[in-house]
Amino acid sequence: MFLTPSEQQLEDEYLTQGYIIRPAADLEALAWMRSQFIRLIADALEVDANGRPEDILNQIHQKVPVAEINTFRLKIIGSFNAIEQFREMYFRVARPYLESLVGNELAMQLRVNLSIQFPGDDSSLLPVHADTWSGDSPFEVVVWLPLVDCYRSKAMYILPPVAAAELSQQFVERAGNNSEDLFQSIRDEVKWLDVRYGEVLIFDQALPHGNRVNEEPETRWSMNCRFKGVFTPYGDKKIGEFFEPITLRAASKAGMAYRLPKLS
Repeated sequence: MFLTPSEQQLEDEYLTQGYIIRPAADLEALAWMRSQFIRLIADALEVDANGRPEDILNQIHQKVPVAEINTFRLKIIGSFNAIEQFREMYFRVARPYLESLVGNELAMQLRVNLSIQFPGDDSSLLPVHADTWSGDSPFEVVVWLPLVDCYRSKAMYILPPVAAAELSQQFVERAGNNSEDLFQSIRDEVKWLDVRYGEVLIFDQALPHGNRVNEEPETRWSMNCRFKGVFTPYGDKKIGEFFEPITLRAASKAGMAYRLPKLS
């Protein structure tokens, strides 16, 4: 393995914990994305978005009724995914870490996702799951990017690799009748991840993870998007349908275009 010391450190941390948390690699790109959200919120609610961005985002539950949260979220998702350079900015925030952990020929999810979780709201929960259980490739990683400070119940949890391997061996006995039974069987083993604005989380989506009711007094805003090596195996989500290459290199392009000479 010809990894640099910093690459080796990232690898060891990712494989041991199932995730890394690092400072955003491009703070200007992150600030640009958050400014787009403030503009889109103002447009969606037809109000002036005055004040600090973190205050507007953290207190959005005072402006949007719980019954309308999903409609509001889908409108915001559609709007920022329609911005041509948005996905490039997203990639820039995590690029050096992705190139160390995944590779420099990457495929990126076609649409960035968004989670908005109001305080005390149980309608926006993501029950414990691993993405691979529903057909995702184990070669994918998730780049999870908060727009506000996410901590304690305002954040997400993940089951570390050793505990996850034990769960896989005992799944039938521990799964129970539903996802809540499963969570209760691992609740003392999960790791809650504090990720502040200005940081990026990259985690192994093959590990069980999810969230619970947000018991903090602020709204959670976090984006997520999957990345994988272009030439690694795909699950149910295929290239061209769910992923597209974003950093294909010259030798790969030349090799894909190569044809042997015709001999007859």
